[in-house]
Amino acid sequence: MNSKQAFGMAVKILRSRHGIAQEQLAPSQSYVSDVERGLKSPSVEKLIELSAHLGVHPATVLIKSQLLQDPEMSKEMLLSQISQELEG
Repeated sequence: MNSKQAFGMAVKILRSRHGIAQEQLAPSQSYVSDVERGLKSPSVEKLIELSAHLGVHPATVLIKSQLLQDPEMSKEMLLSQISQELEG
């Protein structure tokens, strides 16, 4: 799975988990569909906007995406790595 596909799947999982329809997430349902299918990558501004509508921190979407892209990495390992990188 490439990074666009993983990001799209992360958005779809979080959207479904929160019971939000594609139409509620952004003004254009087709844009959300394209993101979820890995056809489009949102800008940083759009990531922040999508995250706000999902009720999650933008980093949550990126972390979920990374975990989907690298199934061998556990959530704990990834968060530990991020914590070390933020401190360094």
